[in-house]
Amino acid sequence: MVANIKRAAVLGSGVMGSQIAAHLVNAGIPTLMLDRTPTALNEIEKRKGLTLNDPEVRNRIVNMGQQVLLKQKPAPLTTTRNLELLTVGNFTDDMSKLGQIDWIIEVVVENLEVKKSVLQQVDEHRKEGAIVSTNTSGVSVEAMIADCSASLKRHFLGTHFFNPPRYLKLLEIIPTKDTKPDLITFMKEFAENRLGKGVVEAKDTPNFIANRIGTYGLLVTVKEMIKGNYSIGEVDSITGRLIGRPKSATFHTLDVVGLDTFIHVAANVYSQVEGKEKEIFEVPSFMNTMLEKGWIGSKSGQGFYRKKKTDKGSTIYELNPTTMDYEERRKLRTSAIERAKAEKKTERKLKALIYASDDRAGDFIWATVKPVLLYSAQLLGEIADDLVSIDKAMKWGFGWDLGPFEIWDAIGVRDSVERMEQEGEEIPDWIHQFLKDGNTTFYKTENNSPYYFHHGTYKRQLFNKKEIHIKRLKKERKVIKQNAGASLIDSGDGVALLEFHSPNNAIGLDVIQMVNVALEEANKNFEGLVIGNQGSNFCVGANIALLLMEAQDDNFFELEMVVRQFQKMAMNIKYSEKPVVAAPFGMTLGGGAEVSLPATSIQASVETYIGLVEFGVGLIPGGGGTKELYLKTLRNMPTDVAYDRMKIANSVFEKIAMAKVSTSAAEGAELGYLGPADRISMNPAHLLYEAKQKVLALAQAGYKPLIRDKIPIVGDAGYAAMLLGAKTLHYGGYASEHDLKIAEKLAYVLSGGRLKEGTYIDEQVMLDLEREAFLSLIGEPKTQARMQHMLLKGKPLRN
Repeated sequence: MVANIKRAAVLGSGVMGSQIAAHLVNAGIPTLMLDRTPTALNEIEKRKGLTLNDPEVRNRIVNMGQQVLLKQKPAPLTTTRNLELLTVGNFTDDMSKLGQIDWIIEVVVENLEVKKSVLQQVDEHRKEGAIVSTNTSGVSVEAMIADCSASLKRHFLGTHFFNPPRYLKLLEIIPTKDTKPDLITFMKEFAENRLGKGVVEAKDTPNFIANRIGTYGLLVTVKEMIKGNYSIGEVDSITGRLIGRPKSATFHTLDVVGLDTFIHVAANVYSQVEGKEKEIFEVPSFMNTMLEKGWIGSKSGQGFYRKKKTDKGSTIYELNPTTMDYEERRKLRTSAIERAKAEKKTERKLKALIYASDDRAGDFIWATVKPVLLYSAQLLGEIADDLVSIDKAMKWGFGWDLGPFEIWDAIGVRDSVERMEQEGEEIPDWIHQFLKDGNTTFYKTENNSPYYFHHGTYKRQLFNKKEIHIKRLKKERKVIKQNAGASLIDSGDGVALLEFHSPNNAIGLDVIQMVNVALEEANKNFEGLVIGNQGSNFCVGANIALLLMEAQDDNFFELEMVVRQFQKMAMNIKYSEKPVVAAPFGMTLGGGAEVSLPATSIQASVETYIGLVEFGVGLIPGGGGTKELYLKTLRNMPTDVAYDRMKIANSVFEKIAMAKVSTSAAEGAELGYLGPADRISMNPAHLLYEAKQKVLALAQAGYKPLIRDKIPIVGDAGYAAMLLGAKTLHYGGYASEHDLKIAEKLAYVLSGGRLKEGTYIDEQVMLDLEREAFLSLIGEPKTQARMQHMLLKGKPLRN
């Protein structure tokens, strides 16, 4: 058994193989990717005069897999620099290199005989103790190693990543009867802690957990659509966010996945089950017709939907499964839908739909949810040992807000079972016994600890020690102070936690007030402070609706006070007596970046999209963001290398003027938002824990607050250079008159005013320049038009 995984290998460079390799290098693991050797030259190789013995030819297939990583959307790599950790080769020449590898992942074609052949070769070359796994989505894990050595069998298991691996949290681990128990434990911990995965243990059954239930649910939905004469658009209008499923709902999801892939997954189960279950997994004939026509979804340009260009722009049309023609997209509108939309929580939305009487939307949701609940109950014990694994698999693999058993709790187990029985459904015996014993929910909380129903009793739910749950801390009465925008919480071990919970976690006066309260409390009674939360995004910026309203009412005294308060808050964070660690994730825009930049340190989630985006609404950062990004970029420069301060100012100017947002925390570092002392968390669930540990490490190292320093500026010369770039874009038609006006203000702030290059100024001087520019711009009608457009349309206006 290896003590750790230092090097990995991926066998197969197709869609999944290359993306798994990308995820491994994203996690900092040097990875070898191998694939087949071509058996014939292509036309380009022939023209070059190459032979089958040339390395360029022998590695053609794997090289193509590597190149695709740079083109795919969404990007599999958190930064293209990670490719430095990826080396490539082929099965013919490089299998001997597997002797240096700690974890070998087989990701070849979904064919049992091919997998068996590859794994036998692996068996010849692997070192003793090396872990071997397969990424199959449905081929029997036991069967593929039937002819392998006892040593490989003990170190073998299934590791089913979900596509795309960077973005989907689920990893199903499938042990065999020979897999060492300590290997299962090790891989669960490694996958959670190093790869950032949510791990469930599945049994070696067709399609394992998530694909088994997810495919069943999708086919039930398609067949109910046909039976009830609903349109594709109508179904999608009620099977997305309305019921706690992804925005892509049913048919948009199938278009993204690809109909060919979906039918292959469905066929895998169809070939291995009997009776009523087999009937469900039989794909409707119109879908087979689509496959024959090549209408397989996004990758072919059309599937259940097709985008057509018209005089009014692009319009999306839906397929009519009866005529096989594309028609205008329809949405379902009923009273139950309106009632469900009025509810905030998914649980109440589902109840509003499911218990609606004689409602076309409610009838459809019940007809599609009911069989999934029963199917999940029937499969418990067959595909997974516990219901928590089933619920987690559906949430992490298919993006459901609630798993099947959580849905059942939400709509009421007893009431829904009574309705099922009235409709003639067969209820699993264990559900009858569950209710007979007086139980009402599959999950419950006792003494603030979560329990789940398991084999006739309730078992305490265990979590990774690195998971901090804010809701649980609040139930434990750990809240110190709170207002409408934020709460200060005692997270334990002498670390305070400030949670934003305003709408969209936008920053208003209530949040500013709580930041100052949190800093005061932390400085008196704690080792330090973490600023973080567990909402959808860290912070989308300042409350621009409030700012726009004040500007339109000419309340500039009030606006000046708000901006000044924001700046003061940011300076309080920066010069706090105790360490402050920001824990951004998801959208960290505008004010969100301005809260993070002055923190002692940043512990960012791997999926952090950070940027100063104010330019897009006709403003520049007003809370100190311009100053802090400039200073951080200067601090990030090597101390022993001469650098051009003018180039740094220009690069910051460009990032703010173009409203650049990182596509990951790693790219955020490349843009200057993270520095060498900042860290990235691979597992979002561990973010607050790791931020907390950062606070404790800083405190234990004898943290001393920053000493206020002067800012070196680029002055008149820098202002002229930045303005020249902006005017060049304007004259070339790439920037509007108003863009140029904003750029002039930004250049003036970044240059430190019309002073001599090399002058040192106090931070407050640049803050005053920021505030003046911000207030000047927010009074402009064109800026107010941009702000209003963003609020109404959710996208920037170019005027």
